[in-house]
Amino acid sequence: MDGSEIQAAFDDVFDQAIVFHGFADYMRDYDVFVYAAADPRLGIAPEHLRYRFKHCVRVLATSALSPQIWRQSLDERLVDCTQDGDLNGYVWGVKWQALYPGMNLVQDSIDAQRWSREVGLPFYEATIKTNSHNISLIFSDLVVDDVGAGYAPFVVPDDGPGFKIPTL
Repeated sequence: MDGSEIQAAFDDVFDQAIVFHGFADYMRDYDVFVYAAADPRLGIAPEHLRYRFKHCVRVLATSALSPQIWRQSLDERLVDCTQDGDLNGYVWGVKWQALYPGMNLVQDSIDAQRWSREVGLPFYEATIKTNSHNISLIFSDLVVDDVGAGYAPFVVPDDGPGFKIPTL
């Protein structure tokens, strides 16, 4: 995708929900899983989408919550939204983040330009802002896929990773 196609893909999920994010199990690409739903009156079925940021050379995730909100949100009961009681704080257990104000490309990113020059591929910088985390990424391409129920981005294997040492 080029920059305008990437921004259009970002705009498609404005104000939806991020349900998971992290590196793919092979550690090169970064995945952001979005639950996209339309007004039910439109008859459009909700879907889970995987936004795969290919050749991701930098990810920086920081909290969007203030230290005061963090201080109020340390209670372990807040990781389970089925808990009863008067709990004040951020409820981590809802297991999603509002994708607002959303995803955007950073124009004229010096870091993306440097990676483009040194690797020989176009690179982009994007920001993802939610109600609980802010994420910054530098990557070379974006692929958006539907993912079905039961998809697991990582499964713990019976044995270890195999310890194959990559060569340069």
